[in-house]
Amino acid sequence: MPDPECEEKIPIANTMEELKPEPNMLTEEREARKDNSELNIERADIVEEKNPYAYLERDFSSENYKIEIKNLPKYYGISEFRKLLNEKLKLNSNKIKTTRKNSPFAFVCFRNEEDRDKAIQVLSNYKWKGNELQAMKAKPAPDPLVKKRKEDADGSNTNKKLKVEEGSQEERLKNSTIPYWNIDYKKQLELKLEDIKEVLRKMGNNLAHGNPELQKWIEKQRSLHNGLPCELQDIKFSEVIEGYRNKCEFTVGIDEDTGLPTVGFRLGSYVNGTTGVGPVDDLVHIPQSMKTAVKLFQDYVRNSQLRVFSPEFHTGHFRQLMVRSASDQLMLVVGLHPQDLNAEELDAFKKDLIDYFSTGGGKEAKVTSLYYQKIVKKNRSNDFIPSEHLWGETHLYETVLGLKFRISPEAFFQINTKGAEILYQAAIDLAEPLEGSTVLDVCCGTGTIGLCFAKKCSQVLGIEVVPQAIVDAKENAQSNDVQNADFFAGKAEDILGNICFKATGKEIIAIVDPPRAGLQKKAIFQIRKINKISKMVYVSCNPTAALQNFSDFGKPESKKVSGEPFIPVKAVAVDMFPFTKHCELILCFERWDKLSKQLEESKDS
Repeated sequence: MPDPECEEKIPIANTMEELKPEPNMLTEEREARKDNSELNIERADIVEEKNPYAYLERDFSSENYKIEIKNLPKYYGISEFRKLLNEKLKLNSNKIKTTRKNSPFAFVCFRNEEDRDKAIQVLSNYKWKGNELQAMKAKPAPDPLVKKRKEDADGSNTNKKLKVEEGSQEERLKNSTIPYWNIDYKKQLELKLEDIKEVLRKMGNNLAHGNPELQKWIEKQRSLHNGLPCELQDIKFSEVIEGYRNKCEFTVGIDEDTGLPTVGFRLGSYVNGTTGVGPVDDLVHIPQSMKTAVKLFQDYVRNSQLRVFSPEFHTGHFRQLMVRSASDQLMLVVGLHPQDLNAEELDAFKKDLIDYFSTGGGKEAKVTSLYYQKIVKKNRSNDFIPSEHLWGETHLYETVLGLKFRISPEAFFQINTKGAEILYQAAIDLAEPLEGSTVLDVCCGTGTIGLCFAKKCSQVLGIEVVPQAIVDAKENAQSNDVQNADFFAGKAEDILGNICFKATGKEIIAIVDPPRAGLQKKAIFQIRKINKISKMVYVSCNPTAALQNFSDFGKPESKKVSGEPFIPVKAVAVDMFPFTKHCELILCFERWDKLSKQLEESKDS
């Protein structure tokens, strides 16, 4: 399903790799446009595949070289498992698939028969964490789209996960992108606040169970805060609840109702047997400027001689459109699979795209920045190809809390600008930095949070694993004349200690704003190890997923974990995503040794 909070990705079949490109459709006679009736005829002429294993015969698929590994240990992580296979055992696995977390078995795919057979030999009877592994060949998975089509045809589809949601296309799209679309906003806030309270209750239980020394503290806090392990402030939100998104990634596909090429959001995922795309006209969280740009680009696609990309056959060209907005600026990034277009034909397409949005029919969109992105493989970080600037400005510029930030096509920036101001101010209020404090901005991105703290402290030190983001962060500091901030590229777990030696403040306050998956354990334990960090503010866009991080910060000291635990003392929820179920949570943690003294003092009094 499309994720309304983060960037919408193109779901591609897990079981399919790159297939043969279709013949080139671009000619020099670009005036020979197709009208809607021709498009419908072209759509009807596509032969639907009926064999769920036919994809195995189309070029390469690692499903042909899949093994099953049984008797995996009770507790393990996928990244840990991947390191075992590829780094320690040098087995060159292509992908790993499990049915659930800590599953006792897993499927692993390879790129060729030799690698597969070597893996079976090495892993059979190999001992990992006390378990003797078993490895054997496994059957390839059927194409979920073709499988569902076949089951629908013969009436054998009893799998609820593969059944398409009932209701009109408009309702299905709203339910998948903005599930709270028909709920009063006040009620939405109540539902989200209750979800946050449930997360905090679970966190309290986990901390008390994982560290018995905390039990009395947790009990006291529960008695003070209506059963919660820390103070929870009133939920914060922006008055702008419609048209708030400043970035969306739209899929180019086929509208199931009309059969026409459409730019919008997926109605479901390929793995669940759905490839249809619905229009965005009735989605309230998307601003009108984006809707206008989407419609004009859709006109361009429908009149182009290039076809829409097919996730089933991996043919066609148009794949996605990313739109970013800031104030009166609009950036478009057109994602295309070039297939067998030669350099001359691709240049002709780019020129035509520029003409369309600068002086042609797309001028109404008022695009200020136009990019082209080559999208060939799946959405994996190692397959990423930077966008190519075609026309207009290279960046957008947005203002948050009086600071001006430069936004590149790939840069992370909060998707709700008004909400971001409230979020960052709430983080500052919760952290309560002193003038002599050093703020350590972990996962700093382009420096937005750290720079917003800069006026409230003596020094800001930012850490980010993406080098280009650090370049942007330094540019943002310079353009805003912020003299007390510096930014460093690298993994937090690797460079955190060295960076903290640069701290000039009497205390260090760590600000952690990680991706949805949260922080790596090594980074958490490194933060705990540095005693000079007395306070930590954790900004989570997925509080449920961050529960394990919260527990790791509160674990008792051991051979593997050094440094006093961090314990939550204050929390605030910020609704950045109206009409969705998502809500940000900011938690302020302090060291246990400080809090335990308070507990003892309260006993004496």
